[in-house]
Amino acid sequence: MPPPPSPARAEKLRSVVDQRQLNWTVVLENVHDWHNISAVMRTCDAVGIQHLFILQTEEDLKFKKFKLGQKSSGGNAKWLAVHYYQDREACFEQLYKLVDKVYATHLGENSMDLYAIDQTQPVALLFGNEHDGVSPETLAKCDGNFTIPMHGMTQSLNISVACAVSLFEGLRQRQNAGLYTDNTTAKPAVFDALFKEYKKRHERGRIKSIHPVGVEIPGREL
Repeated sequence: MPPPPSPARAEKLRSVVDQRQLNWTVVLENVHDWHNISAVMRTCDAVGIQHLFILQTEEDLKFKKFKLGQKSSGGNAKWLAVHYYQDREACFEQLYKLVDKVYATHLGENSMDLYAIDQTQPVALLFGNEHDGVSPETLAKCDGNFTIPMHGMTQSLNISVACAVSLFEGLRQRQNAGLYTDNTTAKPAVFDALFKEYKKRHERGRIKSIHPVGVEIPGREL
């Protein structure tokens, strides 16, 4: 059995846990390239997101056993709660237990600017696949859609880059609102439980894979 974390490591784990943003999340729909998913995981961890939803409804993507901890994520996947769904209804049912609004990246008639989204509120940002974007069926379940302002010849970004740009805007908003410095007082038991889970994950080492099943998650006590 691996040794427990050193005092310095335990202090680091506690600091990370206390800054986790439990009502802010990302959804990836039918993303094909595992390197993109892995890079998104790394960004989620970097900005303090705990929950990541992966929705795979395309037949050729279902029942794949995805590998976690690839080079792009640097092993950060083990610090995330990754929720895998093949059923759109089930995914959104659980998603709305964490957030009030879901915004998809999509250029449409009523699209808003990324910077108009209040990411200090319980919110999810949803990104579609590399080729077709967000499906019409999923767009219909979202509360709105947004675009990232661009002023060059390029009119689109790689999904992992678009996610990073969007999330670091959210980080800026949440830092300015003090959500990283006063994060645990309302629900200390939730963060204590997460800290215990992090210590277990430290001792277990890298998580190897995630199976294609939906995961029940707690409600809005998070």
